[in-house]
Amino acid sequence: MTHPRASTGLARRGRRLSDQETERRMLSAARSMLAGSGLTVSLDHISFEDIIRAADVSRSTVYRRWPYKDLFFSDLVKDLAHTATPTLLAGELALIRQIVADHAAWLETPGQRHALIIELFRQLSMLDFHALRGSAEWRTYVALHATYLSLADDELRSEIQAALAESERDHVARVAAAWELMTSLFGYRLRPETGSSFKDLAALLDATMRGLVITALSLPDHADRRMRASPFGAGAEAEWSLPSLGLASIATAFLEPDPDVCWDADRVASVRKTLTALGE
Repeated sequence: MTHPRASTGLARRGRRLSDQETERRMLSAARSMLAGSGLTVSLDHISFEDIIRAADVSRSTVYRRWPYKDLFFSDLVKDLAHTATPTLLAGELALIRQIVADHAAWLETPGQRHALIIELFRQLSMLDFHALRGSAEWRTYVALHATYLSLADDELRSEIQAALAESERDHVARVAAAWELMTSLFGYRLRPETGSSFKDLAALLDATMRGLVITALSLPDHADRRMRASPFGAGAEAEWSLPSLGLASIATAFLEPDPDVCWDADRVASVRKTLTALGE
């Protein structure tokens, strides 16, 4: 009986890989490993030899590209920094549709629409918090910020800082676009007197959520606390957490009903049709 053997890269020696292909495979293999565990500040938990085997390239090819493993880990940190910020959750849209379906009548009057918005804030913030808290991607994000600040190489530190800044700006822009879409869909707008933009709102919401997730690392009981409440004009008493209270308070401070939006039967039908179309 024959037994399957782990790939060692020997099969690739007949065709010498380019440095570019070697780099692509090695960084891809390392990212896949970190997707399950998350990055730690020291990088001690990830093995260079394991990455070589997972990438299915020969050791000689790898050491031609990176004579020292520390050079590879420097490139890995730079690569991770370009996509460091956690992504938007695919489940958010499904949750919005479910909440609207569960409270279909709440689109009919101004008071009920406000209650619906508050319910969206409550449930979406709880979903985001728990997803981030259990995410290896989030741990990598936190570790990258701690790692680059401690680097002795000024040039490498500057490169990583620039990559993190670019990734952060892209993430905030995507969060802002999602909030602008939801706000417009439900007939709200930014309060003019704040002089703010959706990017400002997104940055504050993001910072609050991340701060709460970091706090949960050392104070899990504090983060898991629940209270029965009906704040911000909620339609009924429900279970609230600190993340939901924090994010809803920021959102309600920035947003208000748009007086130029006319709510009639066509508008209600349009909202439901849009939500359905977004999920397809």
